[in-house]
Amino acid sequence: MASSRDRQRKLARAKLDRQLARRAAATRRRRQIQAGVGAALVLVLIVAGSAWALGAFDSDPKQNTAAEDTCLWTPQDATANTNLKDVGTPATKDLPTAGTRAMTVTTNQGAPITAELSLTNSPCAAASIAHLASRSFYDNTKCHEITADGALRCGDPSGTGLGGPTYSFYDEDVPTVPSASPSASPAPGQPPTYPRGTVAMISNPPGSNGSQFLIFFKDFTTTEPKYPVIGRVTGGLDVVEKIGALPTVDNGTGAKVKPKTDVVIQSLTVGEPVTGAAPSPSGAPASSPSAG
Repeated sequence: MASSRDRQRKLARAKLDRQLARRAAATRRRRQIQAGVGAALVLVLIVAGSAWALGAFDSDPKQNTAAEDTCLWTPQDATANTNLKDVGTPATKDLPTAGTRAMTVTTNQGAPITAELSLTNSPCAAASIAHLASRSFYDNTKCHEITADGALRCGDPSGTGLGGPTYSFYDEDVPTVPSASPSASPAPGQPPTYPRGTVAMISNPPGSNGSQFLIFFKDFTTTEPKYPVIGRVTGGLDVVEKIGALPTVDNGTGAKVKPKTDVVIQSLTVGEPVTGAAPSPSGAPASSPSAG
């Protein structure tokens, strides 16, 4: 007859066998699961590799519908320059880049002055002036300078030469000169750099254009152009010439460039874009517009 100790040993052995059997079964299941996951991963990699090879992950330019920026506007700090006026910024996308826009400047000096702004050569300058005009930025401001270069300077509500909007933009159409050396004199018979009737931007420092512009009432030639051309006068050039002949006084900085008689822009408006021939390229003489 088996002793109780033998029975306990048999029971313990049976229990151990059952535990070993359960562990072996669990190991087999784990290995089966790992094998299944591995096979699935291999299948995914094969499918992904095939799709990549066939160009499934290539970007489709047709799906990129975001419009690119036509113009970029650099913010300016109105707290650092209190002469700046915040009237928002123009749009950056979907701006017209061909044809012209008519600009009409009505002053207290006679008939309106009309000009064509070039959308082909200076789309950002045209967009900026149109935006500012729509905000009445120029209305009831003074043309504060008759420059030594033979141009009327306007577009600064502060009248200091430091005013403008709270953004700036880069030069677009600065004339080029054929001279090899900047110090060389222009060749005889060469067209003026800025023909009479040219409309151009002016900024300080150059390349940080805002709202100020020049209207040339006489030809100006230079070997170092720095004013981006934005258009040309189409009517009222005689009014500009009349203003250019006004006596000048000290502007407070020692420069005798301020018109003795106030030249006030009563209104400045910009028309809708018109598709057609662009104004003469920079450096080409503008046609002599009739009096407006």
